[in-house]
Amino acid sequence: MEFFHSALLGFQVAFQPINLFFCFGGVLIGTLVGVLPGLGPVAAMSLLLPTTFHVSPVAAIIMLSGIYYGAMYGGSTTSILVNIPGEAASVVTCLDGYKMARQGRAGPALGISEFGSFIAGTLSIVGLMFIAPPLAAMALKFGPPEYFSLMIMGLTVLTFLASGPMWKALLMAAFGLFLGCMGMDNMTASYRFTFDILELSDGVGLVPVVMGLFGISEVMLNVEQSMERSIFRAKIENLLPTVKDWAASMGPIARGAVLGFFLGVLPGGGAVISSFVSYAVEKRISKHPEKFGTGMIEGVAGPEAANNAATGGAFIPLLSLGIPANAVMALLLGAFIIHGVQPGPMLVKEHPQLFWGAVTSMYMGNAMLLILNLPLIGLWVRILKVPYPILFPLILLFCLIGCYSLNNSITEVLIMVLFGLIGYAFKKFQYEAAPLVLALVLGPMMENSLRQALLMSAGSPLIFFERPISGILMGTAIFLLIFPLIPRFRKKRPALGE
Repeated sequence: MEFFHSALLGFQVAFQPINLFFCFGGVLIGTLVGVLPGLGPVAAMSLLLPTTFHVSPVAAIIMLSGIYYGAMYGGSTTSILVNIPGEAASVVTCLDGYKMARQGRAGPALGISEFGSFIAGTLSIVGLMFIAPPLAAMALKFGPPEYFSLMIMGLTVLTFLASGPMWKALLMAAFGLFLGCMGMDNMTASYRFTFDILELSDGVGLVPVVMGLFGISEVMLNVEQSMERSIFRAKIENLLPTVKDWAASMGPIARGAVLGFFLGVLPGGGAVISSFVSYAVEKRISKHPEKFGTGMIEGVAGPEAANNAATGGAFIPLLSLGIPANAVMALLLGAFIIHGVQPGPMLVKEHPQLFWGAVTSMYMGNAMLLILNLPLIGLWVRILKVPYPILFPLILLFCLIGCYSLNNSITEVLIMVLFGLIGYAFKKFQYEAAPLVLALVLGPMMENSLRQALLMSAGSPLIFFERPISGILMGTAIFLLIFPLIPRFRKKRPALGE
C-alpha cells in the first residue's frame, strides 16, 4: 500500500501545471536535440542548466530528465530519414531504418521506433519505481569504505566499457579526478591547484567544462567535416505499423526493453551499448540474419527500445546510491547538488515529492513524446534543412551566453573555451570525455569517503577489503583492471566498447 500512496503523491506533483510545462519543454527540447546531428543531451542540458536556477528542484529535474530521454526519441528520425544518427545511441538504427525509408517504408520505420520507444520507456519507468526504493534502503548500510569502493568500481566499469584502449579511458578518469581536487581542501581549508585564480577557489565548475567538452568541441569537429545530408523526400505515410510489422517487432521490443534497462543500470553501459547489444541479439536469433542491414523492421524496433529503456535504468544508481552511471547522470547529479539536494539512500525519505514527482513525470513525458513525434515529423525534417553555417554559430552563441550567465564570470567563459579546445583534441586523438566528466563529479565525494574510511581504520587501507560489501566491490574493480592484461583477451579488448 505504501508504494501506491507514494505513486499517488508523485502523480499529484507531476500534474501540477508548472511541472507539466517543464516536462513538455524538456521533452520538446530533447527531441530537437536528438534530431540535430552534432548536439547531444549533455550539451543541451549544460546549456539549459542555468535556466533552472530560479525554479523549484522538482521542475528543474523534470525538465533536465525530459531532455535526456527525449533525445533518444529524436535520434531515430535523422537515422531513418537522413542516415546520420542525431544521437550516438541511434547509430544502429541507420543500418535498417534508412534502408526501409529507401524502400518506401519510412512511415512504418518511424512509427515502430516511436511506439517501441514508448513501450520500452514506460516499462523501464515501472522497473525504476519498483527497484530504486528498496535499493536505497539497502544502501543505508553503506559507510565511507563501501561508497569509496562503489565509486572506484563505477569508474573502472566505465573505463572498461569505453571504446578503444583502456589506458586512454583511465588517463581521462585520472584527469577528471585531478580537476575534482582543484579548489579549497574541505579539511585543511588550504587551496590546491588554483594558480592564484579566485574563481578556482571553489573548484572547476561542471557546467563550463561540460559545455566546452561536448558543445564547443562538437561544433569545431563538425565545421571541418563536410556532412552530406541527403534528406528522404518522398511523402511519409502509414506511420501506424501493420499487424505484420507488430508481429515481427513485439519480440525485439520486449527483449530490447529488458536488455536496455539492465545495461543502463551499469556504469558506462548506457544507451549506446544497449542498442548495439540489442541489434546483435536480434541478428543472432533471427531465422534470416543475412537480411539484417537490408531493411528489417526488427533492426529498428529492438535497438530503439533498448536505448530508451536504458535511460530509465540509468536513473537507478543515481537516485538510490547517488552514483551517476554516465556523463548525463553526472550532469544531473550536479543539478541536484546545485539545488541543495543530495541524491542517494536518503532521497526517498527526505525528498519524497522530488523523487516520486520526477519518476512519475516520466510517464507523462513518454506520452507527450509519442503524441509529439508522430505528427511533427514533417517539422523535424524542415529543421534538418537549416544550413550548418547558421546552426553552428547559434550553438556557440548559446554556449557563451549560458556559461556567462552562471556567475557573470569571464573566467568561466575562458574555462569553457579552453575545454572546448581540449575536447576537440580529445576527439581527434580518440580519447572519450565521459570518464573525465564522471570522475570530475565523483572526485570530491571519493576524496571525502577515502579520508573518512582511513580515519575509521587509523590509516589502514585494509578496511576496503575487510568489510564484505566493500571487499566485493573493490575486488570487482581490480579484476576489471587486470582482465585486459590477460594475453588471451588482450586482442579482443577494443571490441568491448563497440
